[in-house]
Amino acid sequence: MRLEKCWFCSSNCYPGHGIMFVRNDGQCFRFCRSKCHKNFKMKKNPRKTRWTKAFRKVAGKEMVLDSTFEFEKRRHRPEKYDREKMAVALRAMKKVAEVKDKRERAFIKKRMKVKKVHEKVADMKELKQNIDIIKPAAVRLRQKVTSKEADKMTDE
Repeated sequence: MRLEKCWFCSSNCYPGHGIMFVRNDGQCFRFCRSKCHKNFKMKKNPRKTRWTKAFRKVAGKEMVLDSTFEFEKRRHRPEKYDREKMAVALRAMKKVAEVKDKRERAFIKKRMKVKKVHEKVADMKELKQNIDIIKPAAVRLRQKVTSKEADKMTDE
């Protein structure tokens, strides 16, 4: 079963699904759904359409360069396989998938670290602007603590 990639959004096109457009020069374009086909016909740029894989890569939201992508490239040359070679290839594919997942998690974690810094700065700015709301609560807390300490002293 061959899984093609959608020309517009780069998602998988399963057999029997989607639309195939063949241009006059013979170039084939596969689309996973009508949404992608319609955007192609409207001459939309996938790198500027926010929901596509191309946009996510250009905007730095997904990994662009990684050695694990070499394994996903399409090859047009058929090869002869023996059973042992096939078993080794399947084990290698599982290992490559694990490595790819691990690297993607690290990439996302690195991206989110920057976001946390920005959120912290925004929270501090909001805190400085609305400190008058928090101050009375802090005074009440301090009074509670001092009253509890006074109660303890009187009990002893």
